[in-house]
Amino acid sequence: MYRKLLKYVGEYGKYAILAPLTIIGEVVLEVAIPFVMARIIDYGICGDGGIGYTVKMGLLMVGMACLSLALGALSGRFAAKSGMGFAKNLRRALFGKVQDFSFRNVDRFSSASLVTRLTTDVTNMQNAFMMMIRMAIRSPIMLVSAVFMAVRINPVLSLVFLVAIPVLGISIFAVMSKSYKRFENMLKKYDLLNARVQENLIAIRVVKAFVREEYENVRFQEEADAVRTAQIYAEKLVILMMPVMQIIMNLTIIAVLWIGGNMIAEGTFAIGELSSFITYITQILMSLIMLSMVFLNLVLSRASATRISQVLDEKLDIVDPEGDEGLEVSDGSIDFEDVSFSYAEGGERMSLSDINLHIKSGQTVGILGGTGSSKTTLVQLIPRLYDATKGVVKVAGRDVREYSLDTIRGAVAMVLQKNVLFSGTIRDNLKWGNPNATDEEITAACVSAQADDFIKSFPDGYDTDLGQGGVNVSGGQKQRLCIARALLKNPKILILDDSTSAVDTATEAKIRRAFNEDHAGVTTIIIAQRVTSVMECDLIVIMDEGRIVDSGTHDELLERCAIYKDVYYSQQKGVA
Repeated sequence: MYRKLLKYVGEYGKYAILAPLTIIGEVVLEVAIPFVMARIIDYGICGDGGIGYTVKMGLLMVGMACLSLALGALSGRFAAKSGMGFAKNLRRALFGKVQDFSFRNVDRFSSASLVTRLTTDVTNMQNAFMMMIRMAIRSPIMLVSAVFMAVRINPVLSLVFLVAIPVLGISIFAVMSKSYKRFENMLKKYDLLNARVQENLIAIRVVKAFVREEYENVRFQEEADAVRTAQIYAEKLVILMMPVMQIIMNLTIIAVLWIGGNMIAEGTFAIGELSSFITYITQILMSLIMLSMVFLNLVLSRASATRISQVLDEKLDIVDPEGDEGLEVSDGSIDFEDVSFSYAEGGERMSLSDINLHIKSGQTVGILGGTGSSKTTLVQLIPRLYDATKGVVKVAGRDVREYSLDTIRGAVAMVLQKNVLFSGTIRDNLKWGNPNATDEEITAACVSAQADDFIKSFPDGYDTDLGQGGVNVSGGQKQRLCIARALLKNPKILILDDSTSAVDTATEAKIRRAFNEDHAGVTTIIIAQRVTSVMECDLIVIMDEGRIVDSGTHDELLERCAIYKDVYYSQQKGVA
């Protein structure tokens, strides 16, 4: 799993190599400094070396310390560059994979969970990677080098390590074995907290309209408390481990001072040697503490690595066909042949059943049905936002699965139920439909969508900043902008999913008239709740509980379809 993710180091691999190389040089110098210090004490001060030897060795020690500092700073810089580059490449790979997800793939992960994986989990992996190329290299080399030097100074006194090191090793193993599940649970709590924040920010108008701020505050507090509790539960082992290690280190130093002091008193050990020996003990025990932190970080990163790998390893439900011959969509004809569809992978409950529908190129088709009759599900099969569970959906006489995704989706323009605009100007948003659209084409599309007049009423016109999510325009204006954006694609098929619900009937009639005059060759599918929105269509399809119960023109359905008559007359009464 880690090996699979390490390939995202990519072009930053040279820094990942330089970081451990410089850290090795730093460690070698740090281990050598206590030896020089011992020589200064035993030979320069207490021996025959004199002031000259002391000054010379002192200057050497200062030089070694400065060089060690420089190498440490370089290793930190190299580790930071490689770690941030690794995180950048990993995030880019994750985001790219999410962009390739079908709607079914997205349904398996909540959007809040994907955000956590792209932020918190990648940050955890970045920290673990930086720790691996620095601390995970530094600690074992420091440990081995310091043990070697300590044994070289006094093998008998080094036996103290035989007690301290196993105790520390057992403590580290005990913590590692219990931490993984706790950290994994903590990250799941983060997902829920992000979901709460995301939901609240999206629905902020509803929250304020119903005066539910206090209620939402309480719910957020509950989620935040859950994260805090899970975090404390996960990290209290780490917190407990630090004092245990400090106690072991201090007891080891006390034992060395006691035994070493007696050896000095007996004349079998020098003061300088004891001083350097204590320094090596500190280096050894600090190396063990750093190793324990590396292991703990690996436990946390393992949970994050698993969650990241789940996204990267997710099998795409909808992919380009093999051996794509560069097929183009020649016209806007659509055929549903014995189509059934289920959102569940096993297909236990069908949302669409036995759909047979044939739409000629250039026709305008209306779809009516009650809430939950799967009208939106039906049209989502056309651009392959989902694939049919059974049966075949054809466009221009070919199975939609024979076209590349770019081709089929480029030929179909959808204005969704939920109108989405992005941060930026009106012009920027419209160019989502066609990045190369000229000003004349943009204006023509907006005229057809009845958006040109209100756009020009703004002081900055088409360069008006919409704000995040288009907060500066009304619901009806959003819908018209989304229609204009779809028209700029010059599609073969245009799908309007209840996209004039916030537009008054007079403006809606103008939009329909503009479609008939300016986009007569485009196959148009209109999902609507108002009969007036579809009564002039060439074909009206009536859906109920995922099935087509009838289809025909307005006059034909008014004669024979009970559902259509009920809807028509109830709405006419409402008008009256």
